[in-house]
Amino acid sequence: MNKTKDAPKKSKAHIRYELPDGTKVPGVTTVLGVLNKPALVIWANRLGLQGIDSSKYRDEMADIGTLAHQMIIDHFNKIATDTSDYSETQIDLAENCLLSFYEWEKGHDIKVIMAEAPLVSELGFGGTIDCYCMLDGVATLLDFKTGKAIYPEMFYQLAAYAELLRERGYLVSASRILRIGRDNDEGFEERTVGKLDKQWEMFAHCLAIYNLQRELK
Repeated sequence: MNKTKDAPKKSKAHIRYELPDGTKVPGVTTVLGVLNKPALVIWANRLGLQGIDSSKYRDEMADIGTLAHQMIIDHFNKIATDTSDYSETQIDLAENCLLSFYEWEKGHDIKVIMAEAPLVSELGFGGTIDCYCMLDGVATLLDFKTGKAIYPEMFYQLAAYAELLRERGYLVSASRILRIGRDNDEGFEERTVGKLDKQWEMFAHCLAIYNLQRELK
């Protein structure tokens, strides 16, 4: 893909979320950091036994995921993605993700309403919506993941994003996670949910714990 000045690079700063009065608030993923993630510990131990530095491996995989995600967003916006910060291997694997997304997209009618949209809740958290669209005629929140599995906390994240949209008057009739593998072994997986009431409750509890931890520091 060609270089363009319009597409952000992987070196861009993390988005900072603020309320209208300038008060900084945490992002959704930061809030969910209060959760214990046993699967991550098991994964890191497994890599360690193989002599692989889990931190470096995670960063490498994260870069591939970042690029794949940007390629999909740029596809919606009809612009080329700047790949100049990435290795040939990273670009190849990210393009595998993009091709998988293209195959999925062929079977659907998608009218994008917003993509890569940072929003802030009056409840004191922020998040960036991957895609809100009319998908086959249904108002749908789409979230893109790269990796080997879909974990429960991803649905808590989705519930928080749905709340951000609802606060602005957007209808969310369905929510979907698309797990787009970086190679054939990781495959492709789609999970669709309607109501996210319990998942929102989980996120709300995490937000309360996060705020209490900040107060105790």
